[in-house]
Amino acid sequence: MKVVTFGEIMMRLQPESYGRFLQAKKYDMCFGGGEANVAVSLAQLNIDSAFCTKLPDNPLADACVKELKGFGVDTSFIARGGKRMGIYFVEKGASQRPSKVVYDRADSAITEIEEDDIDADKLFGNADWFHFTGITPALGEKPRLMLKKLLDTAKKCGVTVSCDLNYRNKLWSREEAKKTMTSFMPYVDVLISNEEDVKDVFGIVAEKSDITGGELSAEAYAGVAKRLIIEYGVKKVAFTLRESLSASENNWSGILCDAKSCEVAKKYNLKIVDRIGSGDAFAAGLIYAMLTKQSDGDAIDTAVAAGALKHSVEGDFNIVTAEEINRLKGGDGSGRVQR
Repeated sequence: MKVVTFGEIMMRLQPESYGRFLQAKKYDMCFGGGEANVAVSLAQLNIDSAFCTKLPDNPLADACVKELKGFGVDTSFIARGGKRMGIYFVEKGASQRPSKVVYDRADSAITEIEEDDIDADKLFGNADWFHFTGITPALGEKPRLMLKKLLDTAKKCGVTVSCDLNYRNKLWSREEAKKTMTSFMPYVDVLISNEEDVKDVFGIVAEKSDITGGELSAEAYAGVAKRLIIEYGVKKVAFTLRESLSASENNWSGILCDAKSCEVAKKYNLKIVDRIGSGDAFAAGLIYAMLTKQSDGDAIDTAVAAGALKHSVEGDFNIVTAEEINRLKGGDGSGRVQR
């Protein structure tokens, strides 16, 4: 089984511990980005995963490629060239103070990607699944054209396609996002979203839910999923369901629907170490579960458990195993020392 992902990977910088930008004298560094996070997570679950992008030909990008390789990701389809690697800064929130993200990614290498930078036929020659997010087409015309080429090839090769909407209002407007993402929906088999993104991109609101108040209705999101299936022709829709009690404490669950039924996962109460990348961990868990032929009920439980564990892991990447996910699914969330 092989999964291909395409998108931007960036350098992530954040003040030590829970320091604020105004206090920072030193920054911790790691790498991350939606599609790369999914590729790394899947590699930890023993799924053959390839990440394609464009990175500059410099030592910082060399370090990034080396780290991806170290986690077992196929980096042979990473093109080299362009001006720079994107950066994003994170100020981790705590209690009632939210986290903040500042992007420094203008003119990054992926915005200069050319259609001949990646051999799409070779990339999908033995692939089973292709995953992308709404972040990639928001980066500019060239990433959008490359994504279209990859989607055309994936469909030609009979590859299953998943998309995480991942709306970023700092990258494009809701109007542009809706127009572009609507044009990509005919390629998508599995659509993934959170509570906010489906409203921001498609203007579909879940009734009886208050995102900022931490109250979500699984029944309402089942209705949203059915509407997406009917209007956009996707086969399955998965939502993460996050009840944000504070920056430090969330309730976390999810729902997976097809045209006939919906499955709701167990809800976890989380004390958060690092929530960035949790949606990608959820997506990777879902892809893994579907590739290994789990039932929809088991698949959404796997996805939610994977995402829950990510909240305990520093950095973008979800460095957890299938055994750890299955242990949590089985009811062992005690956190007791394993000896």
